[in-house]
Amino acid sequence: MSRHSIAVIAGDGIGNEVVPAAIECLERIAGIHSLNLAFTYFDWGSDYYAKHGRMMPVDGLEQLARHDAIFLGAVGSPEVPDAESLWGLLIPIRREFQQYINLRPVKTLDGVASPLAAKHPIDLLIVRENNEGEYSEVGGRMYRGLPQESAVQETIFTRLGVSRAAHYAARLAATRRGLLTSATKSNGIVHTMPFWDEVVSETVREYPGVALTSELVDALAAHLVLKPWTFDVIVASNLFGDILSDLGSSVTGSIGLAPSANLNPEGDFPSLFEPVHGSAPDIAGKGLANPVGQIWSGAMMLEHLGHSEAAGHLRLAFEAALRHGHGTRDVGGTSSTSEFTAAVLTAIDALAPVTA
Repeated sequence: MSRHSIAVIAGDGIGNEVVPAAIECLERIAGIHSLNLAFTYFDWGSDYYAKHGRMMPVDGLEQLARHDAIFLGAVGSPEVPDAESLWGLLIPIRREFQQYINLRPVKTLDGVASPLAAKHPIDLLIVRENNEGEYSEVGGRMYRGLPQESAVQETIFTRLGVSRAAHYAARLAATRRGLLTSATKSNGIVHTMPFWDEVVSETVREYPGVALTSELVDALAAHLVLKPWTFDVIVASNLFGDILSDLGSSVTGSIGLAPSANLNPEGDFPSLFEPVHGSAPDIAGKGLANPVGQIWSGAMMLEHLGHSEAAGHLRLAFEAALRHGHGTRDVGGTSSTSEFTAAVLTAIDALAPVTA
């Protein structure tokens, strides 16, 4: 039996509803596929911040490093500034554990209506550089409170950071349709984005089966709305990838569907798996949250841990629940979080492989 130690941080808002739902599904899958998933729970987040003035303990990263993966629900609360919540928990995890790839699938699912009139199926992957770019720590503010108050935020691209994101994206594209799109803005951002373009182009030349196109991010955003089915893999900087992936999930029906993986591809550190939707405090505690993004993130975690059959089984199960009309309110359905989870569990059992 394969054993994996999973650190669980439900975090804030609806994270406390969708994480238990996803874990219930993961445990059912584990039982069928002879996996031993050992979950260790950490009560870190905005409530922890209110009590301790920190989002996690001083030795929080050391505690997480002992695990094979991290399963996160959501971070964010109206009572805590975003800069405190994100930079106190999620971003330190991403950087300390060199999770330099943020992988976000964008896919239409049966049973979920897209806001687009066209009916072409959408199936693309967004590879977001996850450790540098526009989200650097370099910068500051001065003359606070005075008329000349100013703020500076530096965008930092390194050859290592850009090339390893491009390598990862090109390898993915080579296993799919061989189409790679790079998001840029080199007509207006005259230093960092031309550097991004150069490094991406040099890197992708090592993959003769992959066709690279480069699109200005504003045009790319329009393209994602008008003809998203024409994309295969998109590689983008930290900020551009963040925005484009939210847009992508919206055109497939709901941001509540969107999963993500913060990956250290070499496996030197644990990777982190989380939905894209955030803490959604407006619906927290009402049983309305869509757990698909969290469940799908769990499937990505199983895939990363080497259990592709179990991951596929879980994906088929939540897709079946949606197809059979069990969606939550945000995708046009009437199911509560618990009702949808029950439908997924039923589908897991129905789709279980027959053993001799």
